[in-house]
Amino acid sequence: MTKIQPTELPKDPSKLSGVGLKVGIVFSRFNNSVTSNLLKGAEKTLIELGVNKDDIEIVDVPGALEIPYAAQLLVKSGNFDALVTIGCVIRGETSHYEIVSGQAAEGITKVSLENRIPITFGVLTTENLDQAIARSGGDKGNLGSEAALAAIELAVLTKKLLPFN
Repeated sequence: MTKIQPTELPKDPSKLSGVGLKVGIVFSRFNNSVTSNLLKGAEKTLIELGVNKDDIEIVDVPGALEIPYAAQLLVKSGNFDALVTIGCVIRGETSHYEIVSGQAAEGITKVSLENRIPITFGVLTTENLDQAIARSGGDKGNLGSEAALAAIELAVLTKKLLPFN
């Protein structure tokens, strides 16, 4: 049995190169005080890793449930190597949290797998606003930045393993 080496990606993520990649970002306006910081983190990371600002397209949607549909539209355009999704769902007093976070995650995953394009999950799902703030540029980092980094890594991997995708 031959073992396929899936990647020769650098172990240090800062050594990844996004040069030449086109990345779409689907950004949910709901909980904008949090999601705008996630968006800033994603954009900053993409640009720092070499993605040209003109090769980043941002589409905003009302909420997390609308993210999969917008992601599907971007995928169908054929213009992107990867997508980053940005959103924030904070638990409330009803089961709405489970429905929204679960359906958003399932929809994003489905679009990614059915279309063989990396779509990373930068949708915070937290118990409260303090946790969301901490994970959107606070003391717990920035999930938007992490999702952008993962998008570049997966786009490079996809180009390596499926060069004619």
